[in-house]
Amino acid sequence: MSYGQQGGPQSQWDPWKPHSQQPWNGGGADQTPDWAALAEASESRNKRRRMLFIGGGAFATIAVGTAVAVAVVSANDNGSSNQPTSGLSGAGNLPGSTTQPPSFASTSAPPPLDPKDFVSDKSKDTAPLGAQILFPGTQYTVGETVYKKGPTDDTKSCSAAAKGGLPKILTDNDCTRLLRVSYVRGGIAVTVGVAVFDTEAQATKAAKKVDPQKDFLRSLSGQGVKGFCNSTVCLMSANSYGRYAYFTITGFTSGKDVTDKDTEVYKTSNNLNSLTYEQIRRRGETQASAAANE
Repeated sequence: MSYGQQGGPQSQWDPWKPHSQQPWNGGGADQTPDWAALAEASESRNKRRRMLFIGGGAFATIAVGTAVAVAVVSANDNGSSNQPTSGLSGAGNLPGSTTQPPSFASTSAPPPLDPKDFVSDKSKDTAPLGAQILFPGTQYTVGETVYKKGPTDDTKSCSAAAKGGLPKILTDNDCTRLLRVSYVRGGIAVTVGVAVFDTEAQATKAAKKVDPQKDFLRSLSGQGVKGFCNSTVCLMSANSYGRYAYFTITGFTSGKDVTDKDTEVYKTSNNLNSLTYEQIRRRGETQASAAANE
């Protein structure tokens, strides 16, 4: 729509165009605004503004929708995937990143101490030692069988507590001490002798050298134990554990010779051999436990 002024050229006023003329009637003091033109211009302006607002709103909606979509996709990628961090895109480009797993110092516990080590060498075997310490109490019980404990003896002259070829064997291997104890049950008595050496090698060699037919431990009597095995046939045994060689001599207090049919004599010898082994082994366990707790 065009607007004109009286007495002048016609022109169109655009409120959004710089320097455009307002639609006033030309001429004199009685000039009044063209209200119809103003109303039409205002309507045109409002339409353009609404279009801008609507267009901007649509753009904003699209932008927000895109942002939400990106956020949802990202959340799904991070939350629903079970891949490890090293498998994510771009992880290898991070400064200082590495594909090698971290290493840690070993935390394995040291091996337990061997009890035998503590009774195999003089420098480690330092616990108090004596016949009463190694064989405490007044009796030894195996099941329903009870052996009454008799006298004990402790000497540094190993050869004095032996006879036959045993004194020489003990001396040649540097025996430093010989402990003895006797037990009795019924008419059967047994003396246990524990020879002490500085090393396991010496004790092992001494025990292996013993000939049961001619190398004997001297029996120990008294305190309820009658004399035995002084001039009769008796059962002799020799073993070793650690730096200790241990021997038993078993026979009848009646002076009767032992034969291979006397099963109770063999049983008594076996039981006291087991007791001696267990006492020496327990000595090693006690010292190993004490060393582990230091």
